Amino acid sequence: MAIKKRRSIPEIIDQYFDSFEKWAERFQEELTEKPSWNLKACTIEPLRNMHVTPTEVIISADLPFTEKAAVKVKPLDDNVLEITAKMRRKIKSEELGITHRRGEFHSLHCQIRIPTPVYTSKMKTTFNKGMLEIRLPRRHGREIPAE
Repeated sequence: MAIKKRRSIPEIIDQYFDSFEKWAERFQEELTEKPSWNLKACTIEPLRNMHVTPTEVIISADLPFTEKAAVKVKPLDDNVLEITAKMRRKIKSEELGITHRRGEFHSLHCQIRIPTPVYTSKMKTTFNKGMLEIRLPRRHGREIPAE
């Protein structure tokens, strides 16, 4: 029979502050404004929307000037998806109203953090007229493996 080690109050407080700092970093990451382009990688971030329902998470992304074969959706983690798509033509920064920087963009790239547990292995994607829709079934509760 294993004996559980009781944690001291300072250990509990340290753990609490560590989890609070992780939460604050994630919150700041979502709220801080950052440019929606990367001139070094020549990528631009697409417009996207996430809708969470009781049974699934639906992500839609606007991918202009792209073909279905050029779109790649890859799960990086249990709660992070990466979308990349190569565009048919290059877009200059001046076309987007960016006057203080010069450059061209030839692909779209973004990472999306999913707020609830999902089954990334059961992901379904559809691409129609430049709109990508990703459907991920939600995972409820814990799974207990059968022996």
